Amino acid sequence: MSIGYLALVLHAHLPFVRHPESDYVLEEEWLFEAITETYIPLIKMFEGLKRDGVEFKLTMSLTPPLVAMLRDPLLQERYDKHLAKLQELVAREVEHNQHNGHLVYLAEHYVEEFAEARTLWERYGGDLVTAFKQFQDSNNLEIITCGATHGYLPLMKMYPQAVQAQIQVACEHYEDNFGRPPRGIWLPECAYYNGLERHVADAGLRYFLTDGHGVLYAQPRPRFGTYAPIFTETGVAVFARDHESSQQVWSSLVGYPGSPEYREFYKDLGWEAEYEYIKPYIMPNGQRKNTGIKYHKITGRGLGLGDKELYDPYWARQKAAEHAGNFMFNRERQVEHLHGIMQRPPIIVSPYDAELFGHWWYEGPWFLDCLFRKTWFDQDVYAMSHLADYLQAYPTQQVCRPAQSSWGYKGFHEYWLNHSNSWIYPHLHKAAERMISLACREATDDLELRALNQAARELLLAQSSDWAFIMSSGTMVPYAVRRTRSHLMRFNKLYDDIKVEKIDSGWLEKVEYLDNIFPNINYKVYRPAL
Repeated sequence: MSIGYLALVLHAHLPFVRHPESDYVLEEEWLFEAITETYIPLIKMFEGLKRDGVEFKLTMSLTPPLVAMLRDPLLQERYDKHLAKLQELVAREVEHNQHNGHLVYLAEHYVEEFAEARTLWERYGGDLVTAFKQFQDSNNLEIITCGATHGYLPLMKMYPQAVQAQIQVACEHYEDNFGRPPRGIWLPECAYYNGLERHVADAGLRYFLTDGHGVLYAQPRPRFGTYAPIFTETGVAVFARDHESSQQVWSSLVGYPGSPEYREFYKDLGWEAEYEYIKPYIMPNGQRKNTGIKYHKITGRGLGLGDKELYDPYWARQKAAEHAGNFMFNRERQVEHLHGIMQRPPIIVSPYDAELFGHWWYEGPWFLDCLFRKTWFDQDVYAMSHLADYLQAYPTQQVCRPAQSSWGYKGFHEYWLNHSNSWIYPHLHKAAERMISLACREATDDLELRALNQAARELLLAQSSDWAFIMSSGTMVPYAVRRTRSHLMRFNKLYDDIKVEKIDSGWLEKVEYLDNIFPNINYKVYRPAL
């Protein structure tokens, strides 16, 4: 009999990036890279575990923008071409490096990897949401939702209807795609403020996740720390991130991803190859970019990129298995220790960005595969669990009020509100006020109804926390600024046109085509509660 539980939680999210008005936009490749390097490898791993009789349990958020993009025919078509280009390049690489045995070995590794990606992609007809859903239907995967566009909720709290809309639209979109209501929500950036649980409860959700200090500093102090959920006064449960298991995987300094045997992320063929050779595979304007084909390993700390040694996936896979064994061993000892203190089964909640596994840490899916297999076959101290299943098995928990928190820099809201991005919030707040006022209108005809619904879409897209995050990080800043401004400008034009009852139907049709997320949205979601 197991004496504790481990709940792995992956947060799969990308901002809504779709540009039908252009033949090529670099930022669309965020999705294409994640499909090739994270989502397809995860699905392939799930299939292998099921085939081999390993009953795994994993909780995973698929955010509404990601689901919308994965199901968008235009983006599916563009990904298909993107993958074909990668396959063409690695086929050339095999020939190009025929006199270097190690490079041929690596190029052939990528030939096989991309061929397997192609096979899986075509088997599901390009619909990876259906691929994930089948594992929810078999109770191996618990898919949860997020904010509609990953809006940073604590910075909206002065407009409760805006928070309500982020959560309600997400839940409705989830039900449209998965055929049932979600049971849990990954709060965007794990950001919580006092009172947010009421909106979560009103949406019919059973639980949410916070960072560790959101529960550790709850009032009263939780008896079991982060190793049991707490209930808020609304009855919604709160699970908190375990620091120890998180650091072992997250940290590039003390965690597994920094191991010298693993693939070096920052040394890519797109920047290394001779220019005329690589030109057909980089940006149309001739600028270099990452291709996802990388031939070197981390090698050692402090080395320049020019000093990296060639990568070997065989030894990297062995290291991933070793690290999975170490992770399992540490969780066994952790559970034994906690059970001895608590005298009840602890739950260790280990949440990570899904894109860490495969995209940033190439060997991450191998690590997870080995961890699930070792957990199933090699130990009986802990069991894998979904968060909802744990609540069903242990329905009695301490009632506490969580502390304000996020999993960002310094644990609060600074990364999303600082000198680089503070300018956006007066505009977002004014737009929220205007949307709430529009929500009190009754549409007089179909054109006004479409304009009101599009206004709601534009506000949600402008509120995405990704834009403020990018401004703080200092990468791709012009794109984030442009997206924030464009959605606000579209919203304000819609507002003005609706107020004077002069809606430009041609312009509206164009904007509906560009920003087509949430086809079933109802602008009345912004109405104040009675």
